[in-house]
Amino acid sequence: MRSSLLAATLAALTASSAAIPTIEVKGSKFFTSEGDQWFIKGIAYQLVPEDPLIDTDQCERDASLMSELGANAIRVYHVNPSGDHTGCMSAFAEKGIYAFIDLDDFDTQIEQNHPWWNETQHSMFSDVMDAFHTFENVAGFFVGNEVITMKNGSLAAPYVKAAARDMKAYRDSKDYRQIPIGYSAADIATLRPMLQNYLACGTNYSESLDFFALNAYEWCGKTTFEESGYAALTKNVTEYSIPIYFSETGCNTVRPRTFADQAAIFGPKMAPYWSGSIVYEWIQEANNYGLISYGEKVDPSLPDAPPDGFTRSGTPTPVQPDFDNLKSQWQTLTPSGVQKSAYTPSLAAPPCPTRISDFWDVDGDVSLPSIGQQLDLEGSATATVTATGTGSALVPTSGAGAVGEGAAGEEGAAGRMAPSREWVWGVVVALAAVGMGMVLL
Repeated sequence: MRSSLLAATLAALTASSAAIPTIEVKGSKFFTSEGDQWFIKGIAYQLVPEDPLIDTDQCERDASLMSELGANAIRVYHVNPSGDHTGCMSAFAEKGIYAFIDLDDFDTQIEQNHPWWNETQHSMFSDVMDAFHTFENVAGFFVGNEVITMKNGSLAAPYVKAAARDMKAYRDSKDYRQIPIGYSAADIATLRPMLQNYLACGTNYSESLDFFALNAYEWCGKTTFEESGYAALTKNVTEYSIPIYFSETGCNTVRPRTFADQAAIFGPKMAPYWSGSIVYEWIQEANNYGLISYGEKVDPSLPDAPPDGFTRSGTPTPVQPDFDNLKSQWQTLTPSGVQKSAYTPSLAAPPCPTRISDFWDVDGDVSLPSIGQQLDLEGSATATVTATGTGSALVPTSGAGAVGEGAAGEEGAAGRMAPSREWVWGVVVALAAVGMGMVLL
């Protein structure tokens, strides 16, 4: 009897995961496998540094409340490919929630000051893809998050593009589903247009990204489409040939958060060009972005207390009024979009940006480095050896470590402060430096 019940339960979980339509890219839009245009209403979800998708009971509790909120996606920054993710992915699929998964971990992320793309990184990225490709509710993979945070860090961009090229090739060689592969960028006004176009440019589809995402916190408090900077952002994407969406948003310098930007993102001025947004973040931490908490903060000096005092498991309780504010926004925002069968992509890939002194150092459609090769701006590549294996030891000629407009580590409009690309309790990812005074529009 027990074995029959277990078999039935496992079959039900598998069926629920498989029943959800898959996500694909056509032109500049996301579509479900049923042909409906898909708009992202997502939440950043990283309860613990290593992997939030291995505790099935916790995922079930969180997925249930996310469904009540109106979310249809999560973004997960780090996972352990060796873990068993079946229970969590099924729990989210059952609630109609998809996942965007970052392929890197803390040791294999691409760095802007000393960028490389080597076998160690490729192996980790491949392991994560191997672990997640079977789940129907994987909406996409990221090959990087805020790799470039300074105006003189653009020489890392070809490595990001090389990683996307090789992961698309790996995906196809393994005959996996065409899961979209993209990048999540910091909102640096002096870099954004060039980076955005560079990652989508060129005539070789196998080398361009499938989608581009932006971590932007420009809409703060009571503002307008024009005053917030969203009008300028949208002006730069009306002819963009691949899907683009906000991979982080939700400024918290004005309390409570009303999430009025969601009405703009899913409204008539933006929905024709943007594919939605992911709100930062699920769990309440020291940075005060949380939509839920798992109980009162405890003294971190107590035995067995989390380092920052914030409990990271249990029954999720909405942080009010923020939770209800976002819920109310999403309940009223249902852009109709277009059916895949009625949509014919007409936008060409953007031209590759040329070099701009002190702002962008990659001149045109340069040859991308292969695994273990150093970028050669003259069109070839040479092998070098790094501490983690064959890779690039290139240092940007314009000055590694220099602080440009919007460099990570500065305080943005969202008020997040942390060292770039490091885990700090209370901050899951490197900061998007998007202070209103730093965003040059």
